[in-house]
Amino acid sequence: MSQAVFQFSSTSVSMDIIKTPAKYVTIFGSQLKSWEIEQTHMRFLDSFKTPTLRLKALRESPGLTQEIIDNPQKSIGPIEKGFDAFEEMRHRFLSFKKDKYLENLEHYQTLARGQAPKFMVIACADSRVCPSSILGFQPGEAFVVRNVANLVPPHENGPTETNAALEFAVNSLEVENILVVGHSCCGGIHALMSMQDEMSSSSFIKSWVVVGKAARLRTIAAVSDLNLDQQCRHCEKESINRSLLNLLTYPWIEDRVEKGMLSLHGGYYDFADCTFEKWTLDCKGCRPKVAGEYSIKNREFWS
Repeated sequence: MSQAVFQFSSTSVSMDIIKTPAKYVTIFGSQLKSWEIEQTHMRFLDSFKTPTLRLKALRESPGLTQEIIDNPQKSIGPIEKGFDAFEEMRHRFLSFKKDKYLENLEHYQTLARGQAPKFMVIACADSRVCPSSILGFQPGEAFVVRNVANLVPPHENGPTETNAALEFAVNSLEVENILVVGHSCCGGIHALMSMQDEMSSSSFIKSWVVVGKAARLRTIAAVSDLNLDQQCRHCEKESINRSLLNLLTYPWIEDRVEKGMLSLHGGYYDFADCTFEKWTLDCKGCRPKVAGEYSIKNREFWS
């Protein structure tokens, strides 16, 4: 394999090229003519008067390794901050490996061979609402998909990443429960409730949250006398139930629900006071194809 090794200093540049063609040499995945290399050589001589750099490149690897030997310049401050964040992440990973993975090695080795979760969770992408942290799901317990405002589009809307995950979770993993988790202060629901009736926008967010239009209309009909924040709170819960009804538009979900093999649940997390409300869709009392009627059961409030 060809190898190029460059060493730069404030006074000299040395370059060795091994087994390269007569007219061209390959450096970092690009071909340069020999006269271009000579010009590059001269530019290095003229311009390098700062810290010594050592660059190594192997043809089998497209990346570069850059090592700053002298004191770093102030211009790399933002990069150092980025590295600090990943250093913290590295410590968290190593703590996970030591305290959880190695302590439960047999369990994780079993997971490496396959998964059999009982739950599928559809949650919001909001950074404050992590279902594993809130509800204590451990690796292998829940198949999770997250999107803006935890919406489930109806079957007729066509393919999305959400219903692709649904298809895999229901038909392949055969989960027994689908839990749609909404939350307080949801930006996606606020965007939905702030839309005009005749909305025409190139915004990806608005084009997505329009999936919840039925929840918006029912909210306006029910609490139009309240202010926007109060309407949003109502819609946050209403949209969960609309998503549960949308789940029943998928034939393979409806079939498993009717056979008692799958249950549909809603959950609402209020992170302002750390409370959680949970309920189950009463599918026997649902008439989603007739005016979108529904009823719920097994309602619980955790505080």
